[in-house]
Amino acid sequence: MPGVISRLYRGDINIDFVGKRRIWYGLSAFLLIFSIVGLIIHGLNLGVEFKGGSVFDFARTPGSTVEQVRDSVEGAGPHQVIVQQAGDKNWRVTTESLDGAEVTKVQQAVSKQFGVPEDQVSSQVIGATWGGEVSQKAWIGLVVFMGLIMLYLSIAFEWRMALAAIVALVHDLVITAGIYAWSGFEVTPATMLGFLTILGYSLYDAVVVFDMIKEVTGKIGTSAKMTYTQAANNALSHTLIRSLNTSLVAILPVAAILFIGTTLLGAGTLKDLSLALFVGMLVGTYSSLCVATPILVTLKEREPQWQALARRVAARQVSAAKAAAATAGAAGGSRSGKEPVVAGSQNGAGAQSGQGAQNGAVSGKQRKKR
Repeated sequence: MPGVISRLYRGDINIDFVGKRRIWYGLSAFLLIFSIVGLIIHGLNLGVEFKGGSVFDFARTPGSTVEQVRDSVEGAGPHQVIVQQAGDKNWRVTTESLDGAEVTKVQQAVSKQFGVPEDQVSSQVIGATWGGEVSQKAWIGLVVFMGLIMLYLSIAFEWRMALAAIVALVHDLVITAGIYAWSGFEVTPATMLGFLTILGYSLYDAVVVFDMIKEVTGKIGTSAKMTYTQAANNALSHTLIRSLNTSLVAILPVAAILFIGTTLLGAGTLKDLSLALFVGMLVGTYSSLCVATPILVTLKEREPQWQALARRVAARQVSAAKAAAATAGAAGGSRSGKEPVVAGSQNGAGAQSGQGAQNGAVSGKQRKKR
């Protein structure tokens, strides 16, 4: 394993990302279907900021648990009760919208159960109108963001790269939202910030890959040395380590917030943000390598110039294979043609040596008779 990692960092390993596009498309289709099913069945657990409700904050007394707080609040009348730890010292309880009398009953129940002064149980009522306005502005901002990205990438690169990048962005958003639906994590304004952050991260990674592809494919021109697919794979091999290093450095602190902060330190507010960042960065790294680039190559391979180049490369490879076979055949024929000559010379030499021996024997007999 260390040897593979060292070879990977040296750039000695080339992975055929584009050649395995059907595998990536199948994996992405599975993840998208899984996410969409989660959104349909469970839906997003919208926070009080989006659907409206009442929020209570009070100090956490020693020995109090989430179940005790929930039972106490539900005993005062509310039915939709969500209890969270707000930092190290407070409880945060979210319910459906309550009127003044119902809010007072909850404050009295909490004060009686946990010994907290009633005036220290803060309450806040948030209307659904504010959440609707936030959602509407978020959708408008997303559409404007997508449009500007399409325009920028079309000018800086080309429209095919812009389309591939947008497809990868939508891919990342849907999968991240699906994970939220299946996990039941609450969607808050912090979650929206996380979504916007992963949009920028995924786009950055895709632009880095596309820039390298543009540089590599710009050098092949009309030569028949490599196809567009091979050039794209070459570009991915050059950017693979950079993408992995960037992702690893970004994901490690987010993972620390998600798995350590929320479980050991009770950082409930950061949980909504860290999950979006963690899932989005993982999916964004995958999509820039295995989704955006294969889609780009699929679109580029339909262009006449790259189709012609692929035919020339194939013809050149066939010619090279035939020339190698002819050279090998000629070399084998020359070796087989020389063997009879060598054998014949050896036989002639043997015959000459045998005849010489016989002549010597005859001469010896004649000398004895004399």
